Amino acid sequence: MTQTTPTSTPPGKRMLSEQVYAHLRDAIMRGDYAPGDALKPQDLAKEQGVSLAVVREALVRVVGEGLADRLPNRGFAVPAFSDRRWQEIAEARRTIEPVVLRMSVERGDLDWETRVRAAHHRLVRTPPYVPEEGAHYSGAWSEAHRVFHRTLLEGCGNPVLLETFDRLWTASELARRWSAHRNPDRDGAAEHRRLEEAALARDADTAAEVLAQHLTMTAAVLTGRTHHESAEEV
Repeated sequence: MTQTTPTSTPPGKRMLSEQVYAHLRDAIMRGDYAPGDALKPQDLAKEQGVSLAVVREALVRVVGEGLADRLPNRGFAVPAFSDRRWQEIAEARRTIEPVVLRMSVERGDLDWETRVRAAHHRLVRTPPYVPEEGAHYSGAWSEAHRVFHRTLLEGCGNPVLLETFDRLWTASELARRWSAHRNPDRDGAAEHRRLEEAALARDADTAAEVLAQHLTMTAAVLTGRTHHESAEEV
């Protein structure tokens, strides 16, 4: 008797879907779409020269990352700029990440220390803005920023907690890039330096406190409020 195997997505379709997904993700991050803009499958399919099925598969992935919303009976759209939305994401991060950082400082080994130092050096040496990417944070700096924050937490040794960080980071990434237009003079470099110093000094209390303040200031910038006003809600 011949055994049948479950059908899977053909390799060609997977490759096209991956290309459309990457195009959409980059376009949203670059600010090619304004907050609340519709993402119309028919237009995207025509623009990319692919089928509607390929586009919908890519859109579902973008929605899963928090970079687009699926609206009942209205298709897909870039998230609207809602202060409440970003406050909720920031609250989740402030609740979870300082706790994970404390664990990381307490558990991290020498290899973790080396990786933290290297990730911070890369972040410092990467320009946050480049002319060809306009007013938004550069893709290279954004990736260096993500790697630095994730590396700080990797010493915890808990992959489930790190997966939680990954989801929250992606959900907040678009808003953080938009924040460049709200307060371009924020001294994020000093905040990152204090994080690195506290972590490598094995000062878990200070590291957790500095990270909580860092995330609180990000929330304040995103909602256009002062640090004091935002901190009162922590």
